[in-house]
Amino acid sequence: MNKRKWKVVTALTSIMLIAALLAACGNSGSGQSSGSEGGSTSLSLLVDNSQDSVNVANALKDAYEAKHPDVTIEVETRPGGSEGDNLVKTRLATGDMTDVLFYNSGSLMTALSPEANLEDLTNEAFQSNVLDDFKNTVKMNGKVYGAPIGSTIGGGWFYNKKIYADLGLSVPKTWDELIANSKKIKEAGITPVIGTMKDSWTAQVIILADEYNVVQSAPDFPKQFTAHQATFAGTPSALRSFEKLQSVFDGGFYNTDFLAATYDNGIKMLGEGKGAQYPMLSFALPILKQNYPDQMDNIGYFAQPGDSADKNGLTVWMPSAAYVYKNGNHVDEAKKFVDFIVSADGIAAMAKVSTPTGPYPLKDAKLPDNVPDAVKDMLPYFDSDKTAPALEFVSPIKGPALPQISVEVGAGIKKATEGAAAYDQDVEKQAKQLGLEGW
Repeated sequence: MNKRKWKVVTALTSIMLIAALLAACGNSGSGQSSGSEGGSTSLSLLVDNSQDSVNVANALKDAYEAKHPDVTIEVETRPGGSEGDNLVKTRLATGDMTDVLFYNSGSLMTALSPEANLEDLTNEAFQSNVLDDFKNTVKMNGKVYGAPIGSTIGGGWFYNKKIYADLGLSVPKTWDELIANSKKIKEAGITPVIGTMKDSWTAQVIILADEYNVVQSAPDFPKQFTAHQATFAGTPSALRSFEKLQSVFDGGFYNTDFLAATYDNGIKMLGEGKGAQYPMLSFALPILKQNYPDQMDNIGYFAQPGDSADKNGLTVWMPSAAYVYKNGNHVDEAKKFVDFIVSADGIAAMAKVSTPTGPYPLKDAKLPDNVPDAVKDMLPYFDSDKTAPALEFVSPIKGPALPQISVEVGAGIKKATEGAAAYDQDVEKQAKQLGLEGW
């Protein structure tokens, strides 16, 4: 065979091999579902790599596959924090997203260009069971793009009920009462406030959990803040949030290693009773229950106090959402899986592996009888309608530097006024990137 004929045969052989490989793989992208063969469907699901998220994803996978034996779900994980945010945006931009994505509701959702990337779920039947307060957090230009995964999250303070009882303390309803309690705890030789600023995101909880108190004095703050008609530094009730963070440092209430302590260290201190109070979102409950099941009766929860006992209420975080990638291979099947997530069977599957962190944002979902006391402590706020969504659920603006700024204020490096001004500059950059009017 001459060289020319050999080249032709080689080329034809290569083409045939490529064609065979494409046929075998169903011509699917690496991040999308692998297609349907023999009546079966393979869905792909992306979740963050926290243990609780993985547990929930696997529980939903197992329960759904048991009901739908013709469907398999492949769970992929991603990092948390900004690294995970960037990975999600990159995969969407490159068309390499999974069929279903578990991701934040609120302001972070708006950064995903939902109209271009996410399936419109507005008219799905299951939305009739979802509370409007949640739907508003996954809505853009009148379209609803997500469904809730699990329960709401409280923004407030864990406290050790045994320490409170031993020292004769009552749950504080004003900030002055919280400071007075902290002084008595310190005098007893116990760490009053657990600080874990090695993980900088924990430093911002005091500021973020104060939103209920902000809107009691400035009801239009979220709207005006979004329109650049109000600032943290220029709004007394919003500046007060930074002042509260500073006052904890000024009082010397943190553990001595608060700058080196991590979130895991904080959970350990709380679980072992070595710290009396921990400003933290209630999403810490599953890990607390897992690591310290015998101590759950000693752990309570209260809303971050404001300056008026008559206006005491809870800032609420909505749960993450399930989204359907609109360019996925199995959009209809993906929507059926999301429907299952908000069904009674889906809620039951999640409750088996993850402790509810608050009430569900669903009309017909009830909390299990065996929820921790800390969850029960939140129910009166909901029952009396004394809740308000965290700012990130009513405004698309959340500056990326808030954790670092909070560390600086919480460690006495910056004063409250300086921190608030720095955050106003930080959000300005983001608002301009989002193209918001008034910026």
